Parts: sequence; structure tokens; C-alpha cells
Amino acid sequence: MAVENHMLKENFNDLISFLVVARERSFTKAAAKLGVSQSALSHAIRGLEERLELRLLTRTTRSVAPTEAGEKLVESLGPRFAEIEGELEALIEMRAKPAGNIRITAGEHAVDSVLWPVLKSFLSEHQDIKVEITVDNTLADIVSGRFDAGIRLGEQVAKDMIAVRIGPDMTMAVVGSPDYFAKKGVPQSPQELQNHNCINMRLPTMGGLYAWEFEKDGRELRVRVDGQLTFNSLRQRIDAAVVGLGLAYVPDDTVKEAIARGELVKVLEEWCTPFPGYYLYYPSRKQHTTAFSLFIEALRYKG
Repeated sequence: MAVENHMLKENFNDLISFLVVARERSFTKAAAKLGVSQSALSHAIRGLEERLELRLLTRTTRSVAPTEAGEKLVESLGPRFAEIEGELEALIEMRAKPAGNIRITAGEHAVDSVLWPVLKSFLSEHQDIKVEITVDNTLADIVSGRFDAGIRLGEQVAKDMIAVRIGPDMTMAVVGSPDYFAKKGVPQSPQELQNHNCINMRLPTMGGLYAWEFEKDGRELRVRVDGQLTFNSLRQRIDAAVVGLGLAYVPDDTVKEAIARGELVKVLEEWCTPFPGYYLYYPSRKQHTTAFSLFIEALRYKG
């Protein structure tokens, strides 16, 4: 019986290690997450493969990927380990204070505008709740990434997710410096932006450039702009506009102070109509812990 218990414990630890390597597609990243050395992790996976007499991972010099057998193991074991984790969290919830870990993925603007302002007071009130935020503009898959929830604009939330509104409607703004407009003139329509030096945004998903979207009287326009600069971050686009390097298309709330200071000027306002703001989303099958329920209620939009 002692031998069986040892075998069970050994398999359990190695299966968890395998799941992390399979998800991370990297021994380096998996070892860091598990807090073990790469050599110990590699040894554990080899031991598991030998006991099962199956190759679970395909290793190359640059990457690691599950074999067909490995994929089946991920699909069958992943939900079971998640269920065990959920049960353990539920036991922790029996304590007097709500406790637990919450992992969130969100873009930089969502973190700055709706998440962080609420979290400051939420974490002070609930000191046994830990929150991990991954700032990521790529619309990450929260299930495969093992996040509890993500934050996206309403129109980007998948239909099989539960979505909770956490922010007001948003409006975009075309902005430039007074100096830029003095030299280049003011565009009178979105089409005229093609004659201006515009600061592009690189889309994180497919790697293309974002086409600026406008609407007026029910008429929608998408304008592909050109210019000297392209960023995949928001703050640099705003700063580039402030120093006169071109026009930026950014969330209105991010430039209010710069406009008030006279550093930036808005144009084409009649073409920039409101659209649904940010939503917290999570899988419908997720079992709520008290900590996660409190987190949702703290973020829920009250406007």
C-alpha cells in the first residue's frame, strides 16, 4: 500500500507539472511558475512518460508542444484539476473572511480607467483576497490562460461568456497639437485624414493596422490612415500627438486633461459617437467563490 501511495503522489505531482508545461509551451516558463529548476522539471516529465510508456510532449530546440496523447491528457485532466482547486477554494471560503486568488487579463486602458480605480479600495477592504492582473491587449483566451475573468469592450465579448458591465459608454477622439493644426490644417471629414500624418496602432491579434472607425447619422466609415509612427501602446500615441508628430485616435477620457491644458485639440467630434464600454467576462460554467462574487459586485457599473 505504501508503494501505491508513493506512486500516486509521484504521478500527481508530475501530472501537474505536465499540465503547466503543456499550457506554457515552454520548460523555462513552466519551471518559473512551479518554482523548480528546468532540469528537475524535465526529469519529472521523462519519468511520467516512462511510467505511462507514452510520449506526451514533442520537444524541439525552440518549442515544446503536446503530442496527440498529450493533448488528450490535457483535455481530460485540466478540468478535473480545476475542479479540485475550486473545491479547495470553497473550503477556504468557510473561514470568517473571504479569501482566495483572482487572476484577471485586461488591456492597458481598461486597467487604468475601470479596474485599478476600484481595486485600490477593494483590496484595502478585503486583505485576504489576492488579485493578479496581466496587462495584455491581445484578447487572450481566459480559459486556456487559466484566468478567472477578462475585461473587454462589450462588442468583443464571446457569446458563450457571462458579461457584466463595469464601465460607462465610451467615445473615441481624434486629437492633435495646436502647432500641428497650424501647420497642416484641420480635417473637415474622416476621409481627409488620409492627407494627414496619423499615428497608427498595431492590432495585437492579427498584426494589422487598426482602421479608424467613425459614425454620423447612421453612416459608418472605416478609414485606413498613414503616418510616420506606429505603436501598439496607448500612452506613446498620446505623447506623440502632444509633441506635434501627428494625429492620434484614442479614448476620449485619456486626453481630457491634455485638452484642458491646451496641449491637444479635438477634431471631427460629430463623427465620434458613443459605443458600449468595458465588460468583465468569465465562463458560464465557473463556480463563484465568495471572493470572486465580491470582486464582480465591486466592479459592476452603477451608472
